[in-house]
Amino acid sequence: MSGAEATLPDTAGVGASQAHESAALHVTGRAAYTDDIPLPASTLHAAFGISTIAHGRVLALDLTPVLAMPGVVAVATAADIPGENNYGGIVKDDPIFAEGLVQYAGQPLFAVAATSFEAARKAALAAKIEYAPLPAILDIRAALAADSDVIPRQHLVHGTPDAALAAAPRQLSGTVTIGGQDQFYLEGQIAAALPQDDGALLIYSSTQHPTEVQHVVAHALALHSHAVTVQCRRMGGGFGGKESQPALIAAAAAVLARKTGRPVKLRLERDADMLITGKRHDFLADYTVGFDDDGGIRALKVMLASRCGYSADLSGPVNDRAICHLDNAYFLEHVEVVSRRLKTHTVSNTAFRGFGGPQGMMVIEQIVEDIARTLGRDALEIRRRNFYGIAQRNQTHYGQIVEDNVLHILADQLEASSGYRQRRAEITAWNAANPIIKRGLALTPVKFGISFNATFFNQAGALLHIYNDGSVLVNHGGTEMGQGLHTKIAQIVATELGLPASHIRVSATDTAKVPNTSATAASSGSDLNGKAAQAAAHTLRQRLVDYACETYQVTADAIKIENGIVQIGKHMIPFADFARQAYLARVSLSATGFYRTPKIHWDRTTLSGRPFFYFAYGAAVSEVAIDTLTGETQLLAVDILHDVGTSLNPAIDLGQIEGAFLQGAGWLTTEELYWNARGELKTHAPSTYKIPTARDWPARATVRLLEHAPNPEDTIYRSKAVGEPPLMLAISVFHAIRDAVAACGPAGALPDLPAPATPEAVLNAIDAIRLT
Repeated sequence: MSGAEATLPDTAGVGASQAHESAALHVTGRAAYTDDIPLPASTLHAAFGISTIAHGRVLALDLTPVLAMPGVVAVATAADIPGENNYGGIVKDDPIFAEGLVQYAGQPLFAVAATSFEAARKAALAAKIEYAPLPAILDIRAALAADSDVIPRQHLVHGTPDAALAAAPRQLSGTVTIGGQDQFYLEGQIAAALPQDDGALLIYSSTQHPTEVQHVVAHALALHSHAVTVQCRRMGGGFGGKESQPALIAAAAAVLARKTGRPVKLRLERDADMLITGKRHDFLADYTVGFDDDGGIRALKVMLASRCGYSADLSGPVNDRAICHLDNAYFLEHVEVVSRRLKTHTVSNTAFRGFGGPQGMMVIEQIVEDIARTLGRDALEIRRRNFYGIAQRNQTHYGQIVEDNVLHILADQLEASSGYRQRRAEITAWNAANPIIKRGLALTPVKFGISFNATFFNQAGALLHIYNDGSVLVNHGGTEMGQGLHTKIAQIVATELGLPASHIRVSATDTAKVPNTSATAASSGSDLNGKAAQAAAHTLRQRLVDYACETYQVTADAIKIENGIVQIGKHMIPFADFARQAYLARVSLSATGFYRTPKIHWDRTTLSGRPFFYFAYGAAVSEVAIDTLTGETQLLAVDILHDVGTSLNPAIDLGQIEGAFLQGAGWLTTEELYWNARGELKTHAPSTYKIPTARDWPARATVRLLEHAPNPEDTIYRSKAVGEPPLMLAISVFHAIRDAVAACGPAGALPDLPAPATPEAVLNAIDAIRLT
């Protein structure tokens, strides 16, 4: 693959705060993304023609004006797909091009290929389309009223919730409203399809899931998988939005490439990207909780509903994970969950960092907060009362035993280091004296399960070459989207082989090198691919040791490889020379590695088992101020303590925590998705959709890793995943805002604040609580 590459400087391996392997390329503008790859001069540029209504039948689709536009070479519709007109990975209900029926405003009907990007965009607007509109279901309440499910509902019962609820000294009912979120990756969706010999295709794709892109393209063109190669060197962000969605982009480009015989690049500009592709699921939860006078939860019944959009996409596993994270950090002995996966005539929602976990956690955190306010107690006290225990009260509602609980340690350390008690008293005094600016404080925990719920995805492969100059090339099934996965893999291989990090290079993810890859998702990138790379490195190291033992007539314990030097008894040989010797002796210097996560199992029909290898934990204290006249909120301070086990790279892990926290804060405060009554998304550009920026980072922030807490499970160097769990630390921001709103009303009143807590939502909540 063309474009600038990078290797790591000579520093320590695992455990070192090594800079990102592409950091210098990023800051100098030399990092090559999919749009930067030089393509043949004959390359065409493509654009989608999309539906302008939310639901209706297509009576006529006249593309004659499109073909007449300057620069246009070809158009493609469903009729041009020789194989399956589908990019749905689980349920085959996602057409590449809609045919006869449109089910959301923004759904692709055709694609046009032209000699330039601008020519293709302009031509796509020239189509003449006649619709027969049909009634559209647009939101969760409307879908519930219409009993509109996109996939069957799920029902989990643990314990005896009805009896326990009836016997509970107190009961409380309420509703939790949680908005969606656009991934807003800096690099938009893009793919390039290049025809190869004998009908094969090479696909460059900005994707978290190269194998799914490979499969979808192959099925669309009626090819075998070996005829489609997918490569991805790096993405400019993914956040889940490039797990299932890139298959649509690549398939459309591939159909046009097959039709024209020329390379085709399809790049979505921002508006089209936001209109066409899926987002985080918005959720609504109606609950009834039973509890005692000390705030202990006795029973919980929840109806958990999500807007899935027009097709299944990944809504099944997203909602399953929401069920599994409904407990967050709390022991729920008697619980019933009805999970509704609702069909609406909006874009199909998809993966987003946390994958349903954040929504489930939001529900239980509001319940705990409302119990605390009802009892007139500090919310941290009620949280502690309900934390999972160590040897008892340690079984989840889906049957997994929590074996690695550090919640109490985290809460104790963070409460002390943040000065929580003193600040709580100071804020209470402030709010009593200040009628306009109110302040709020919240400490919220995180317990997040690590592994794919779909057990078969928990596997990975790696391919490792040692060249006869001593340099090492690694290829693995994970993808780099800025999170530092390639950096950690290089550190792992360097450590295993005893080499300086500069000897290691990680190449573009390539389905022709490592087949049948799982998505880089579920926070599993380092866990899976790191173990696979370690296995390959171990195989090669053992071969080299065996060669040295035979050649130099020594035992294995006389051989050491450290910092690029091979010590064999009294002999000191540079690794490059040693690799050359092994090559001349016809020792294989290439190996594969494979890993599959142990212990896990999951029965989706009963929603029970051990879906997660382990849990990652964290806690955050957030302090906010709100202006009661404008609804404006400001994050003043945050203290974070997060559990990453034994860190592979503390600098990268801290960066992941900070970025995830701010992204979560955006989800819960400023990032509002708005559809009008016609089902048109009106927040589809930075002018109307507000992601957080550096200016939203608090003036005071303390972010620390939990020390001396290695993962008790046999993960890669006893580390823990860090991609998704920190996002949920931002739930503390939302509840600090609720705390400030509560200060505007009488004691015990419960704020009616939906997420995101926009200024309008905050003002409405203040008005409502003042009338309580």
